Amino acid sequence: MARCPSCSAEIPEQSHFCLVCGAALRSESQALTIPMAQAKTSSSLDEGRFPAGLILAGRYRIVGLLGQGGMGEVYRASDLKLGQPVALKFLPAATAKNPQLLARFHAEVRIARQVSHPNVCRVYDIGEVDGATFLSMEYVDGEDLRSLLRRIGRLPPDKALEIARKLCAGLAAAHDKGVLHRDLKPAKIMIDGRGQVLIADFGLAALAGQLEGAHVQDGTPAYMAPEQLAGKEVSVRSDLYALGLVFHEMFTGKQAFESSAKRSTPTTVKDIDPLVERVILRCLDADPRNRPASALAVAAALPGGDPLAAALAAGDTPTPAMVAASGDTEGLRPLVAWALLAGVIVTVAAVIMLSAQTKLYRRVPLEKTPDVLAERARNILQSVGYSQPPVDTAMGFYEGTEFLRYIAEHDKSKTRWNNLETGAFVFWYRGSPRPLAVRSFFLTSDSPLFGFVWTDDPPLDLPAMTLVRLNPLGRLTQFIAVPPLFEEPAEAAPSPDWAVLFSAAGLDMSKWPPAQPVWTPPVYSDLRAAWTGSLVERPNIPLRIEAAAFRGKPVYFELIGPWTHAEQLQPYQPPTREQVFLAIAIFLLFSMLAGGAVLAKRNLRLGRGDSRGASRLSAVVLAAEAASYVVAHHSLNSSEIAFFLEYLVFGLAWACLFWALYMALEPYVRRRWPATLVSWSRLLAGGIRDPLVGRDVLVGCLGGAFCSLLSRLGWFVPSWFGEPPAQPLSGPQSQLLGAQTIIDLIVGNLFVSLLVALAFLFTLFLLRALLRKDWAAAVVFLGLGSIGLGSSVLFAGGSQSIAAAVVNALILAIFNGMAVFLIIRFGLLAQATTFIFQLCLLENFPFTTKRSDWYAGISLAGILLMSVLAIYAFYISLGGRAVFSGAVLEE
Repeated sequence: MARCPSCSAEIPEQSHFCLVCGAALRSESQALTIPMAQAKTSSSLDEGRFPAGLILAGRYRIVGLLGQGGMGEVYRASDLKLGQPVALKFLPAATAKNPQLLARFHAEVRIARQVSHPNVCRVYDIGEVDGATFLSMEYVDGEDLRSLLRRIGRLPPDKALEIARKLCAGLAAAHDKGVLHRDLKPAKIMIDGRGQVLIADFGLAALAGQLEGAHVQDGTPAYMAPEQLAGKEVSVRSDLYALGLVFHEMFTGKQAFESSAKRSTPTTVKDIDPLVERVILRCLDADPRNRPASALAVAAALPGGDPLAAALAAGDTPTPAMVAASGDTEGLRPLVAWALLAGVIVTVAAVIMLSAQTKLYRRVPLEKTPDVLAERARNILQSVGYSQPPVDTAMGFYEGTEFLRYIAEHDKSKTRWNNLETGAFVFWYRGSPRPLAVRSFFLTSDSPLFGFVWTDDPPLDLPAMTLVRLNPLGRLTQFIAVPPLFEEPAEAAPSPDWAVLFSAAGLDMSKWPPAQPVWTPPVYSDLRAAWTGSLVERPNIPLRIEAAAFRGKPVYFELIGPWTHAEQLQPYQPPTREQVFLAIAIFLLFSMLAGGAVLAKRNLRLGRGDSRGASRLSAVVLAAEAASYVVAHHSLNSSEIAFFLEYLVFGLAWACLFWALYMALEPYVRRRWPATLVSWSRLLAGGIRDPLVGRDVLVGCLGGAFCSLLSRLGWFVPSWFGEPPAQPLSGPQSQLLGAQTIIDLIVGNLFVSLLVALAFLFTLFLLRALLRKDWAAAVVFLGLGSIGLGSSVLFAGGSQSIAAAVVNALILAIFNGMAVFLIIRFGLLAQATTFIFQLCLLENFPFTTKRSDWYAGISLAGILLMSVLAIYAFYISLGGRAVFSGAVLEE
């Protein structure tokens, strides 16, 4: 024996690496190759059946006897064929003739050869000489753990942890192949001169689930699990019990129990790490179900391991803090971060440029600002006698969907979308003698904005209320004025001057012959009139003008085309396909709410729901609703109180919905698929400067930009197959009014984005839980989506061609596929950011490439918001690395 110059520990002479402190003693070339140096050397042992120097099977030269026991003898030998030392294990001569034991020996070879790992002693081959069967295996020039512990007592904590992790790795490799060791103990654990740890002698190894009868109790009783001692079963958790006993000796220097028959509480020492003690106690639990599920779970639970992996492997639900603490902590390489940012910039630029042809608001002549159009409406009102200044006003834009549908169905030319000033885009202006108080959310008819005045919200039911609709060029398309409730009788009402309104509409009254009125005016009147004709830009489309007056003053004037439909005149229609889908969606929503409430209550009772994360998510939703209330249209009267309460109830309802759904389903995702929640959990925990959060937000920005780009590219595809140009994509309308409406629509789209992202994750999680494979869940998820895609193609008709339906279906399939990829590869935060970047920003702002356009300032604001989000994500994703460095060029 020698002593280490660093820690003075005794070391076997063949070692060049201190097994206690890890200090290097001599170079590898100076290392000795003496047999397993237990307490005895080979020279002190009997030679056994085969003396040194004997050559067996024409290949192996015996060096000496290493040890012997009930399961045979082990010799050190030299493999003359391969030129390397090996260990040869022989069965006892008496038992070699037993067919059952011989078959078992052959089974050991087949089992042991399945395991290949740096921490498992390798088995090479099987042979026979003079009726004796032997096994050739890797020779370890070191010391077994039992001998080491006898010399030095307990191991230093850091060295014990190192050996413990290596034991877990080797045992996990065996268990991964279905192989149980069944006789794990310090004497079967070798430590070579380089400090490498190897599990040796799978002499009692067996395939899991193939042991029965008396063979269950084979092994060393002192290291057997209770169920193995009782002859009941042997499993992976039985090996982990033995591993716990080995750990106890390593960390305490003492055996856990005085005898295998009398086992109570394991002996401990005061200065053992509490985490290590917890691992040992879990491994030594009498009930196998309470032990860790695998050797990897044991390794992960050790100090310095991955607590998330430990919890998962042990079958526990990791806490939100564990999920947030797991995963990458380093930032992206600068080259990767720059590539993602460049991708966002290029894709957004392409989206904005393609919008000139694909978006409706870019194809209509938006030459006049809302203020100019509003002034035009006021001038028209004054020209027909309504000069009293209103107390409250409102204005907005909307798309003429009926007009666009009519053009799509009746005009198949390549230029059908060139002249869209008539009814494709409409500006409206309202005036009222009292404050305009909007109705309840649920009573608003077709307004895209909650809390804002619309054409019919509030209704035109007060005298002197007016509504003027203009096309983008400022030409009148509709005029309505509510007549007074009471008026003194006059001798004779003057004839209304219809020419003023014709002039406001940009029409020559002489070219419109009178006709019989057929449309009932929306307000009371005592005179009606009508004319027929057509527009200069669309002479092939017949039009009507219906008008009405009260006491010689116009109260109604409207340009009516074949696309104009009054809902009150439409006959009852059975539920359409869209209505059926809507009914199904409502049913699913209520089912989800009911089921979510039950699950949320259960998770709350069990204390496993992420109440902190759910509360923060709900707070974000409530704050967004508060911002929407601030920018809404307010009326300073008694109705404002009801208006405030409606917003409060609506915001609380949304917040409670998100809280309940998150509490109901998030714990299950965190238990079985926590990788999808890592960056999301960090963000909810306040980690806005976390590199992983930055990475996933940056990836989501690129994903949102790609989705918008794909939808615009898809617009061109039908025309490639000879189809007429597809209908221009719907785009920003009320957002053209500025910040107030933009904020309101961002809030609405934020709710939709978060809800859809959570729905995608939970749906994919349920499929993954059922199918057990990511790829299988992805395939079924896309397959379920294809049902809706196929129906859109099958029912294509009317204004949508088959080619357009197929393109839309393919685009939606790509969207779903990308959503699956983002959730599996990056997680929930990346997918939620994709929806937010696309719906709240890129599709919510009216973008233009012309600085002369009056809405260029709004466009610039949208670009700045996207830039701030993308640049923030880019900078944070670097994790403190230099933005500009020579390493970027080298990469």
